[in-house]
Amino acid sequence: MLLKRLEDLRIDHDLTQQDVADILFCKREVYRRYEKGQRELPLSYAITLAKYYNVTLDYLVGISDKK
Repeated sequence: MLLKRLEDLRIDHDLTQQDVADILFCKREVYRRYEKGQRELPLSYAITLAKYYNVTLDYLVGISDKK
């Protein structure tokens, strides 16, 4: 669920993978691997994205459907 939410939130905010990578101060390829599930998203990045997208961590990781 997390992986789909990462991509959906990015698209909903009209961002590219590079835009999100810039927010996280990482390379686009690294972020792409998070989004595709090839690499585990660090908690600090999850917190940063939850704040940026104005959603809860529970929503981001798929525990809740309430943003």
